[in-house]
Amino acid sequence: MGSIKSGLFISLDGVTEAPDTWHFGYFNDEMGNAVGSLMAGNDAMLLGRHTYDEFASYWPNADADDPMTKQMNSAKKYVVSNTLTQADWENTTVVGGEDVYDQLRALKADQNLGMTGSGTLVRSLLAEGLIDELHLLVHPVVLGTGQRLFEGSAKVPLKLVSSATFSTGVLHLVYTNE
Repeated sequence: MGSIKSGLFISLDGVTEAPDTWHFGYFNDEMGNAVGSLMAGNDAMLLGRHTYDEFASYWPNADADDPMTKQMNSAKKYVVSNTLTQADWENTTVVGGEDVYDQLRALKADQNLGMTGSGTLVRSLLAEGLIDELHLLVHPVVLGTGQRLFEGSAKVPLKLVSSATFSTGVLHLVYTNE
């Protein structure tokens, strides 16, 4: 049996949008280790359309000498979208249609899928009970504007299974469905 693990950078007021504009001042070795652990052991990446577009526009042209570039480009990837018909980033398969949750359950049955970002997809997968672990890296900053992770979502009971505080004040909270 596989799993889906999701990791998100999030502000105190729940914003996940555009972490590239507010997150990097908090990044250190502790966070790097947490993010690395989230990526380790995954058979494939699971991405929402917006995150896929951002990653696919960056990683294929990134510094080839950076080991992360090779890892990101060579990894198997699934992008969830009902509008994308073809994915040009290497090793990417589009998952979509009316039976998208059934397709994801089938993928999860024998693969460990890791998610980075993709807040809209995270919300829908939580509501369907498909996320096994939700890792929130809560940054000690209030942004005031931006897309919030749980804005407009239904109630989803979660259970806190671990927490850690980094020296930067970032909290690493890990939740599972109750």
